[in-house]
Amino acid sequence: MRYTSHMIDEAEILDNLQRVLALNDRGDFTVPAPELYPHQWLWDSCFTAIGLRHINIDRAQVEILRMLGAQWSNGMVPNMIISDEHHNTRDAKFWRSWTNPAAPFEISTSGITQPPVLAEATVRIGELLSKPERRLWYKKVYPRLLKYHEWLHTERDPHQEGLTLQIHPWETGLDNTPPWMKELHEHQMPLWIQAVEKLKLAGIIKLFRRDTKRIPAEQRLDTIEALSLYSVQRRLRRKMYDINRILSHSHFAIEDLSFNCILIRNDQLLREIAKTIKEEIPDKLDVQMHKTIESLESLWDPYSNQYYSRNFVTHSLIKEPSIASLMPLYAGTISKERAKIIVKQLENEHAYGPNYPVPSVSVESPWFKELGYWQGSTWINTNWLIIDGLRRCGYEDHADALRESTIELVGNGDSYEYFSSLDGTPGGAENFSWTAALTIDLIKYNK
Repeated sequence: MRYTSHMIDEAEILDNLQRVLALNDRGDFTVPAPELYPHQWLWDSCFTAIGLRHINIDRAQVEILRMLGAQWSNGMVPNMIISDEHHNTRDAKFWRSWTNPAAPFEISTSGITQPPVLAEATVRIGELLSKPERRLWYKKVYPRLLKYHEWLHTERDPHQEGLTLQIHPWETGLDNTPPWMKELHEHQMPLWIQAVEKLKLAGIIKLFRRDTKRIPAEQRLDTIEALSLYSVQRRLRRKMYDINRILSHSHFAIEDLSFNCILIRNDQLLREIAKTIKEEIPDKLDVQMHKTIESLESLWDPYSNQYYSRNFVTHSLIKEPSIASLMPLYAGTISKERAKIIVKQLENEHAYGPNYPVPSVSVESPWFKELGYWQGSTWINTNWLIIDGLRRCGYEDHADALRESTIELVGNGDSYEYFSSLDGTPGGAENFSWTAALTIDLIKYNK
């Protein structure tokens, strides 16, 4: 039995979705969900702004400007801006962004980035502005966007091979996605964590976890994996988030498929912004952008007919399928033949086409868990990206079908963090901002 009904009152949904965004509004930024996620996150804010533009376009702009205001002097936009509220100072100390001289002095941030959807959010906001207002908006954000993309294509592509590398799975936004977890288990499990596992101390440590106090533990990362990800972050912090120091002794760097696909599309949108305000993309960046498009094809495996992420050091493909395998549709640069192969995976109910697509892991994968955090659950933001990619690749009918099933999944405005791809059961945090915002955007698509 499905969780939602086919009969949906869109007006009622919109009221409930707007209520969620109002609940999570902190004046100049939006938290993803009360209590569990008290800070501002990069791609969360971008997705939230895409929905907010339909309600209050000035407020949507503020969301993006605050995120860009935390940009480091080297060009990086961090994945988190730490809230100033007193009870969250432990998070600022956890990251200690101030150890890197490029970090902003007046605010605390994380030391890593997240999928670069800022250009996407900027253009979506611009679509609803008059032409003069759009040019002013673009001129306001373009210098910082340009600097961010230059940083991505330079510091995160140190050998200038075309693909950007990521140094923590949190940078992908898909925190415990199978390709990264496979690498973590095979190469990056510290001895002290192995001891915790062997001595069966994980149950004690779980008592101190913030997420499992509010969300059923079986939906989240297990404690050993969570400890391992925190251990990776501590190594980055010890090296003061200096990429040269990090790469000199680290084998945990991956050219993530999803991240690079998102970058390719947002590179294209950055060009659109530049053209609108009669700016020229610098020659060096122009070459780098083209190379990233070309290099994406090096992630194609002809034997399994899929794209995969790649280990930065060994250049070996990490052959663990996940929702990232569908993201080349969003990049929009792949051949029609390969797009057709990917779409067939969406049509397959045993892969990415169950009752409530699109699962974050294929249904037939050994990693699949119905409400597993990025290991089987359906997320509205990845659906939104795939819908957009399907349209631009010429699959309008597929995009429409996924749009309708996504709206149905949210039902009467139940903005949960994620959902079961099998029966639509909600999971994760309640009142989740990007679920509300992107569903608003999907409903408004045909208005």
